[in-house]
Amino acid sequence: MSEEPIAISDGVFEIDGELYTLSLDPGTSVYGEEMLNIEDVEYRRWDPDRSKLGAFLEEEGGLPFRHDTEVLYLGAGDGTTVSHLSDIITDGKIYAVEVAKNPYRNLLDLSKKRKNIFPIMADARKPEDYRDIVGKVDLVYQDIAQRDQVKIFLRNLFFLEEEGIGMISVKARSIDVSSSPKKIFEEVESELEKEEISVLSRVDISSRQKDHTVLVIEK
Repeated sequence: MSEEPIAISDGVFEIDGELYTLSLDPGTSVYGEEMLNIEDVEYRRWDPDRSKLGAFLEEEGGLPFRHDTEVLYLGAGDGTTVSHLSDIITDGKIYAVEVAKNPYRNLLDLSKKRKNIFPIMADARKPEDYRDIVGKVDLVYQDIAQRDQVKIFLRNLFFLEEEGIGMISVKARSIDVSSSPKKIFEEVESELEKEEISVLSRVDISSRQKDHTVLVIEK
């Protein structure tokens, strides 16, 4: 018998010490995650070993998302994390940008039942290709393991509303395999600040995602 769900952030619950979201599509598993039915309500386990945003949530204890948040998600993959955001942002929109064909097909399938997901097949290095589709958003989240990941992030920050929030999951080894992750994270933070970007927090998620940290910023 599972414990009573405890709300820890908008749309996110703790059950038996694990993170769960309230399923927007009951009866459907997205990536083989555990599902619980408690008093006729279905919850999906958010695996922090499969999701950098899930690892951030586990460390930080909350997320800057509400039920009506509009998000630009860069590097959406096949929708593991996007699906949990879809559970949370029931009245908002998730513009999910992905350049690879196979993951994009999975995003398309996901969007057929989850109407708050808007898949966009595009290269995040070229935000002008989807500028007319996206418009302004409340939050830009990026999970792209490329050497130029910071430049990609900066190019997409013009999508942010004036008081919007940005989040970037930084993979140190994708930037430089010869330098220490700590040094790389400090250099990334310095690079953002040179562009007049305020770093609100830096959350180490390496216990779940090796050599990764998440920076939360505002313009």
